[in-house]
Amino acid sequence: MSQSHNHSPSSAYRAPLYFGAMAALIIGVGFIQSWNSALFILNMGLISAIMALGVNLQWGFAGLFNVGVMGFVALGGLAVVLVSTSPVGEAWQAGGPRVIFALMLGVGTIIGAILLWKKLAKGRVRALFVTAWIVVGFFLFRAVFDPAVAAIEAINPAISGNLGGLGLPVLIAWPIGGLFAAGAAWLVAKTALGLRSDYLAIATLGIAEIIIAVMKNEDWMARGVKNVIGLPRPVPYEIDLQQSEWFIGMMQSIGADPVTASSIFVKLCYAGLFLAVILLLITAMQLALNSPWGRMMRAIRDNEVSSEAMGKDVTGRHLQIFVLGAAICGLAGAMMTTLDGQLTPASYQPLRFTFLVWVMVIVGGSGNNWGAVLGGLFIWFLWVEVEPIGRFVAQVLTSGLADDSGLKEVIMDRMVYIRPLTMGLVLLFVLRFNPRGLLPER
Repeated sequence: MSQSHNHSPSSAYRAPLYFGAMAALIIGVGFIQSWNSALFILNMGLISAIMALGVNLQWGFAGLFNVGVMGFVALGGLAVVLVSTSPVGEAWQAGGPRVIFALMLGVGTIIGAILLWKKLAKGRVRALFVTAWIVVGFFLFRAVFDPAVAAIEAINPAISGNLGGLGLPVLIAWPIGGLFAAGAAWLVAKTALGLRSDYLAIATLGIAEIIIAVMKNEDWMARGVKNVIGLPRPVPYEIDLQQSEWFIGMMQSIGADPVTASSIFVKLCYAGLFLAVILLLITAMQLALNSPWGRMMRAIRDNEVSSEAMGKDVTGRHLQIFVLGAAICGLAGAMMTTLDGQLTPASYQPLRFTFLVWVMVIVGGSGNNWGAVLGGLFIWFLWVEVEPIGRFVAQVLTSGLADDSGLKEVIMDRMVYIRPLTMGLVLLFVLRFNPRGLLPER
């Protein structure tokens, strides 16, 4: 009887009602502001929903607290540059092979240190040998790596100064972005999952900051803070549409401006791609959730001790689901960088790419995949629209005051804080009145 409310008629209609209301909000933006703005909210909302699905997989299915979402998203963005941009031939000639050799030296040093640690008997001799191995390996690595990087970054630094990518289609970069994030997640999880949950949180936060620091400072890889712009895209360019006869003819037949319509058409193409990805993910995750594997994961989440007593490999299953969740975040990061058309490492901030994603999961409904999608769309809509709405309301309320009024100036200046304030209030109200989220776990 205690769970009967989950299957009541009102709960059955809850998801369609919420998604219908979300669609009405986005359509309302199209009519009141512009269709370009509405489609921007939709596309970024869908990408945010995929990030929320990744976090929901980790937290909702397994209770793993990941506060390094930003790092996994950034790795997805990096994959787009390394896979889809054209290689810089001069840079490869100047130092490409040496950089690859140096990286192999670094990996070999780490693997060698691990093997030595396992092979040698415990004691002072083992510590000395491993320390000496690491020190020698480090200096060898730097001796090869530093001159190679200097040579690469000296090649036309105004527009390149990096190795470039593989020149492959950008859609291939999306799953590779997921693999990049999965690899980083595996390294973190192998060391931190056996520890308490707070240590996992610290580890994920630390690795995220390290990833961003590396991306900002290693110019040879993706130009660092100089950014990579003009990334390839899987949809047509607006200028090409504006010059194509079929598109101009089609727009003239419906009385639309080809310039504005080209931008809307491109955003609709992106929306179609993103919807296809999200439906594929949702289908796979729903099948997994309702399978014996999904039931086992929720049993482990609800009671690790009894699951371990039943012979379940709790740490192994946690590793599996942590890597899968991070891979989804990496996929979302690659999609976002493709949509932006540029990689800007300085734009990756914990507020946007960790805190906001967690708000999406909690507000939408932890443990419910459709709830994560709803939370992603709703919270992103608020994030974009709450400041212009707040400014409009403030202008109406202060319209009777003189333009040079100190009170009016203070109110308008404080509007920049309305976004985080709104997120905090939404989270507070949801946790107070509907702690299981808008679409609770069934």
